[in-house]
Amino acid sequence: MKVVIIGATHAGTLAAQEILKYHPETEITIYERYDNFSFYSCGISLYLDGEVNQLEDFVYATPGELREMGADVKDKHDVMQVDAKAKTVLVANMKTGDVFTDHYDKLVMATGSSIDMPAMFDIDRSQVLLCKNYQEAKEIYNASKNKKHIAIIGGGYAGTEFAESFAKIGHDVHLFQSHDRILNNYLDKDASDRATALLEEHGIHVHLNQKVTALIGNTDGSVTLRTPTDEFTLDIAITSTGFIPNTNLLKDQVTLSSNGALVINDHMQTSDPDIYAAGDCAIVRFNPTGQQDYTPLASNALRQGFLVAHNIFGDNYPYMGTQATSAIKLFDHCLATTGLTLDRALSKGLNAKKAVYEGTWRPTYMPTTDALTINLIYDQDSRRILGAQFWSKHEITQSANAVSIAIQNNNTIDDLALVDMLFQPNFDFPFNYLNLVAQNAVEQERQAGHKTPRFTALGYKADEENN
Repeated sequence: MKVVIIGATHAGTLAAQEILKYHPETEITIYERYDNFSFYSCGISLYLDGEVNQLEDFVYATPGELREMGADVKDKHDVMQVDAKAKTVLVANMKTGDVFTDHYDKLVMATGSSIDMPAMFDIDRSQVLLCKNYQEAKEIYNASKNKKHIAIIGGGYAGTEFAESFAKIGHDVHLFQSHDRILNNYLDKDASDRATALLEEHGIHVHLNQKVTALIGNTDGSVTLRTPTDEFTLDIAITSTGFIPNTNLLKDQVTLSSNGALVINDHMQTSDPDIYAAGDCAIVRFNPTGQQDYTPLASNALRQGFLVAHNIFGDNYPYMGTQATSAIKLFDHCLATTGLTLDRALSKGLNAKKAVYEGTWRPTYMPTTDALTINLIYDQDSRRILGAQFWSKHEITQSANAVSIAIQNNNTIDDLALVDMLFQPNFDFPFNYLNLVAQNAVEQERQAGHKTPRFTALGYKADEENN
């Protein structure tokens, strides 16, 4: 079998490794525009503030290692066209300019995404920088050395992390966000307000409801950011304004979602059964809603790449979907999220509600402890858990993984309220804080006059006689 893989960041790299591990007889050709593979872009901020000394530490597989495994690696090659009917790809060698055609039996699209950019006028490339891959990270690091006033456009995870990193090393940082909160896809307003306050405590200027509509280069080397209501002039701008899936190669050949991402089934196949897709170029099934969604995360890309490698050969590895679980270290605080926020749940038509735990992560009689806030989102009709947000100086991010499993398994607030968890004063209370926030949700429903659970040997069920 001849397998062609386009793209080698996360999904493409892992797909190649898995195929060659279990089916070493496979003929694999990898086409990649760059000469560095498998780069964890989530580590860029750690490099910028000096916590990690070299970007190479975020690379987990090299072209040479893939060649040693048996892959024909064509780095610095750009795939210009895919003909799905003929099963061919038209490729340009970026080093020599040569153009040639290759064929495939199975095609793996791991083409990733691109940053959604504001309009730009008279801009020098050094004035506005992107922040997604290895080369761009190097450019940001070098360009920012002599730039004091830095604009970060986009208040998602990457933009928020970059703002923190530059503030740590003495830059004057302005963070521009088009929404009324930062991290709007992951946090409800109260949780986002805490994160914003922390950024501002460390000198970061947070500009909410300020969509940057244009970037204008100035003769003195500075850049002006234009919003619907104002203009700001700073030394340099770094854009992190969301992602657009790279799927033009298959336009009008396979089914695309409304935002242009590749629609795939549970076995990672597009509408063409010989074309598979994984990573930022494809949609995912978002388990809290059961609907298809676009969630560009490295964790999704790796899992999908693994599935592609096995399903190409007929193995039955259906996709389990995602909860979009993620976390960030923000100065001295830990923030973790999974699933839906309350606002997003309501916008999806769910009868959602939020329960809150505000306390500490272990007893106050211990020598030290820290405050902990948890938002738990659940459906009032089914009592099913939909999402959670965690905020503490203590390292509580793994709790988001536990709630992710609960969402994956369609567990309810009643399940989480009494699920067996360890107790030891070094680590938690007799009821873990996950139990406690779920118990708050159960009590909240009881006080609202909704059905309360009745325990049976088979689990929980609603008891209409016990209101």
